[in-house]
Amino acid sequence: MTYTGWILLTASLVGISSGIVGVFLILRRMAMMADAISHTVLLGIVTSYLITRSLSGFHMLVGAVVAGIATTFLVQWLHSKGVQQDASIGVVFTTLFAIGVILIATEVGNVHLDVQHALMGEIAFIPWNTMEVPFIGEIPIATFMLSVVLFFVLLLIGLFYKEWKLTTFDPALAASLGIPVLGMHYVFMTLVSVTTVASFDAVGAIMVVAMLITPAASAYLWTDKLAVMIGISALFGVLSAWIGYYFALWIDTSISGSMAFATGVIFLISFIFSPKHGMLSNWIKPKTNKT
Repeated sequence: MTYTGWILLTASLVGISSGIVGVFLILRRMAMMADAISHTVLLGIVTSYLITRSLSGFHMLVGAVVAGIATTFLVQWLHSKGVQQDASIGVVFTTLFAIGVILIATEVGNVHLDVQHALMGEIAFIPWNTMEVPFIGEIPIATFMLSVVLFFVLLLIGLFYKEWKLTTFDPALAASLGIPVLGMHYVFMTLVSVTTVASFDAVGAIMVVAMLITPAASAYLWTDKLAVMIGISALFGVLSAWIGYYFALWIDTSISGSMAFATGVIFLISFIFSPKHGMLSNWIKPKTNKT
């Protein structure tokens, strides 16, 4: 595959997996958790480096996942103690991210690990960092990792689709039917953490947040059916990746930033033109009713 092909494939995998997971984040009114986890994984990455003194290896993934899961548990614990959920997210997010920034500034030194790289990522370097996969050949590590994550996202959502749907829309009914609502919540947030971490090094925190929230928010404007919403959100994620890449080439700017910008453009189009919730349809309906 060509250099451009690997970048587009990797970004598309981010768009699909994030788009699917993002639908449930939006419906559960937990969009800010995406922002929180995408930033607090920085602490896990820095901590892993301080322990191993290496910027590559499986331990970096483990550290980031642990930080993401810890964020979820801390937010849920504060919420269970009476703190509002948005306040819990704000406290945990800012505190853990600040610790990561402080550790970078004071402990990491001149090593190539900085806040700008963590926020923006550098997807242009993805095709050069490869691994050998049996029966497939040499592929970028990020592409392989994102493919595995997407497989597990599809597997878990498919196997427990009814449970996810019920715990999302009516957790009280789900609990009365014997579904472990809290357990499902932690499994889902672990899935969010893994998806975020897998995308983090390739595209940075900004694009991860954009891909987790904006395609799902756009899809929400087009349909009220969950299965259709998931499909549209994944499609919007892929479209954002492709449009953003070629826009970045056109004006010679950040690829990840352009992809995040493309998600906003798609949302704006959806916000104006969606047939049920769009501004245009809401403007036309009152006039039609009057006539």
